[in-house]
Amino acid sequence: MKQAVVLMAYGSPERLADVPAYYADIRGGRPIAPDHLADLVERYRRLGVEGSSPLNAITEETRAALEAELGLPVFTGMKHWRPRIADAAGRAVASGAEQVVGLVLAPHYSALSIAGYHAQLEQALGGRADLRFVESWHDEPGFVELLADRVRGTDAHVVFTAHSLPERILDSGDPYRDQLLETSRLVAEAADLGPWSFSFQSESPTGEPWLGPDILDHLESLYRQGVEKVLVCPVGFVSDHLEIRWDLDVEAAAKADELGIRLGRIEMPNADPAFVRTLAGIVRRTLSVPSPA
Repeated sequence: MKQAVVLMAYGSPERLADVPAYYADIRGGRPIAPDHLADLVERYRRLGVEGSSPLNAITEETRAALEAELGLPVFTGMKHWRPRIADAAGRAVASGAEQVVGLVLAPHYSALSIAGYHAQLEQALGGRADLRFVESWHDEPGFVELLADRVRGTDAHVVFTAHSLPERILDSGDPYRDQLLETSRLVAEAADLGPWSFSFQSESPTGEPWLGPDILDHLESLYRQGVEKVLVCPVGFVSDHLEIRWDLDVEAAAKADELGIRLGRIEMPNADPAFVRTLAGIVRRTLSVPSPA
């Protein structure tokens, strides 16, 4: 049976002129505040997204490395940009794949995020191939060890972070927060860390309560506790996208500087060979499990 992988990511505009259309796609037809759009355009401009995106290049490097590691065709599908998840599904079927693994470059499950990728891929395949979808891989040993290697031996207070989501997800028993805390605990234990903590980042201005504490507020709290040195370990992210390079490297760094805290962050997995091998292991294990009857 011929097999393929659809490797999915949130997506990023390829050039500055694409930002309005990209933001409109994220908003899904909801009204866009002009000041919010202007702010997003400015952030991408300052990150060097002019004629081509260094952010999308990371995803492509990861895809190519995973394809080489597996010896199977791997197709990139973006939730909010091109190539779309539907495009990737079509290419997988056109390649002759009868079985497709759907893997999102986000380790933790939420109905507001991963479920959407699943639905898009399943609809796009339309039964033309057997879909094996990876719901989450937050406790994957290779992922935990890779992060533990990044923080092991530090004398800084480690703060694990992830993208915040609206608080209402907790009302339905969504496992997102619990999975994030489990990953953080596993990494802390593997690295034999001393005191550590967790905070959220990258909250969107939607007018409803979001999961907290936010990293900027958390830095203030740590400052009041006498913490002078912080190492941020973003367990909810796997590459240097906007939420890392702007929300942490610019905004959180500025807050830390204001407080007199020395702030660093780990190197992201990106296309690190150890990370690619971990992804490959997830795919192989997924393919080895028989399809449900």
